[in-house]
Amino acid sequence: MVTVSEKEGLSLGQPAAYEIVVQGAIAQEYQARLGGLRLDVGPGGHGGSATTLSGRLADQAQLIGVLNALYEMRLPILRVEVQRFD
Repeated sequence: MVTVSEKEGLSLGQPAAYEIVVQGAIAQEYQARLGGLRLDVGPGGHGGSATTLSGRLADQAQLIGVLNALYEMRLPILRVEVQRFD
């Protein structure tokens, strides 16, 4: 069976670069817990802040680990986007 992602050239076990935006500020000390992604804190909506996490993850299992960590930190996820893949 061929899935949509395979037709587009991305598979579950393939590395890819992601950009994830969450509501709230994340301290740099959490970078290792978040897959080593770069953390950039900036202004968010309604006078708050938002953090953009960006970088390469080994596969989508690692992506799920990052998303679960963000959930455990109680940070609302605003956007997840694949930037590029091999």
